[in-house]
Amino acid sequence: MAGRSQPVLAGVVTALVGFASSFTVVLAGLRAVGASDAQAASGLLAVCVASGLSAVWLGLRHRIPMSVAWSTPGAALLVATGAMPGGWPVAVGAFLVSGALIVAAGLFPALGRAVAAIPRPIAGAMLAGVLLPLCTAPVRALVEVPRLAVPVVLAWLLLHRFARRWAVPGALVVAVAAIALTTPVSGLGGARLLPVVELTAPAWNVSAMVGLALPLFLVTMAAQNVPGMAVLVGYGYRPPFGAALRATGLTTVVAAPAGGHAVNLAAITAALAAGPDAHPDPDRRWIASVTAGIGLALLGLGAGAATALVALAPPVLIEAVAGLALLGALATALTSALAEPAAREAAVVTFVVTASGVALLGVGGAFWGLVAGGVMLLLFRRRSDGPTAPEPPSEPATAPPRPASPGPDSVAVASSPSGGRADGD
Repeated sequence: MAGRSQPVLAGVVTALVGFASSFTVVLAGLRAVGASDAQAASGLLAVCVASGLSAVWLGLRHRIPMSVAWSTPGAALLVATGAMPGGWPVAVGAFLVSGALIVAAGLFPALGRAVAAIPRPIAGAMLAGVLLPLCTAPVRALVEVPRLAVPVVLAWLLLHRFARRWAVPGALVVAVAAIALTTPVSGLGGARLLPVVELTAPAWNVSAMVGLALPLFLVTMAAQNVPGMAVLVGYGYRPPFGAALRATGLTTVVAAPAGGHAVNLAAITAALAAGPDAHPDPDRRWIASVTAGIGLALLGLGAGAATALVALAPPVLIEAVAGLALLGALATALTSALAEPAAREAAVVTFVVTASGVALLGVGGAFWGLVAGGVMLLLFRRRSDGPTAPEPPSEPATAPPRPASPGPDSVAVASSPSGGRADGD
């Protein structure tokens, strides 16, 4: 009996951890690009249901524990990008285009290889720049609302030390308690607690396609789909990458009019469902990912109540919880960005430009960070490929030998499932 229930329990834990750890990031991102509270609740419901359906389909179809989640780095990108000309309909149009690009990557492997060809330091630096604004929120919250923020941060620290998996959910519980103790019950008077789907007709413009749709596609691929695949391969599975991209991309397209920003393979929650804790028999672990999908879809029914709660809290407190959830992902991204000495300066340029939040020609910093880092990398490579200067006289025989250069990178965004929560964990 225990053997039969083990993958089901693992799936329940995966869904609970996935939802509680980063739904605040999703709501913050959707509201940042112009969604009303009702539209943000609809978007959270949409990505929960779309992720759940994708996980159930992939698990039943391939008998592999392919966990699916929303893109937390993608939601952080929305926070960093902010409102765009055209408002919420243009953001919805960008979500739809990003999903279509993911489907295309599943249909045409060359597109997926082109994304994978982006140098790891540049991709890691862009992701780090996107995450940085939210990751500074806990510090700002400690200064602006210390009475609420101090208990949240302390809870996170204690749980991070003794029960790391539950650190962010525990911090969220403390935040909810703090909000409940300091907010009148009448504040929920006009809130929608039941799930409601708010459909929005998409709109498009060039700045949104370049400044939001393309970076959202790149972040979702580089920080979610590729690491999620690496987790499964690390556990001995041979998952069909193309099928996963087609399924998650299609559900993103379907969810976009309801406000869903991105659906993708999970990374950390993939480890929860695909590891030996889910079941000793690898052929039975798909039950965990299917259960997690069903659980996540059901948790989406609470999107209205979750949004109402977030609306009652000081914005910086909710951003602080989101920032705590992303600290591990930021550490992993920075490690990847700085791992290669030859590309370190280009990565720093990418990080600085992306983190600056600058908008030029209506296009946000994530795109310009990629451009600046790519140009910098190209210039350095051209210089290194140029004519070789005459070699100086050789060192005396007694000179100490030059230290050996570091070996191949051991940590990268695309191959480090334990570096931090980079999905709806």
